[in-house]
Amino acid sequence: YVFRVDGHEHRVDYEPAESSTGLFGGNSNWRGPIWFPMNFLLVESLQRFDHFYRGELKVEFPTRSGQSMALWDIAAELSRRLTRIFLRGPDGRRPVHGSVPTFQDDPHWRDLI
Repeated sequence: YVFRVDGHEHRVDYEPAESSTGLFGGNSNWRGPIWFPMNFLLVESLQRFDHFYRGELKVEFPTRSGQSMALWDIAAELSRRLTRIFLRGPDGRRPVHGSVPTFQDDPHWRDLI
């Protein structure tokens, strides 16, 4: 992706192995927005399997909890977890913005996700 503004070029390149910069932690396969669409597909698949099994198939969730849940309920819990990344917590901060003060506190940015 290339974004040009005021004569400057800003790039986000995909690197199929180790990152060329330490800025993103090395392994570029974990970088970027790819995991949210994958999670969506997982949630949708769990819902479809639950429909196929008519809610009768239960599996342990979370792992090693000893608690069994229907696939639909697991999909709902995963959806809640994914949503919470963007919702403000009790402290009024959005986890998606991390510790970046501009995104957490600036009235021009704090409501954008």
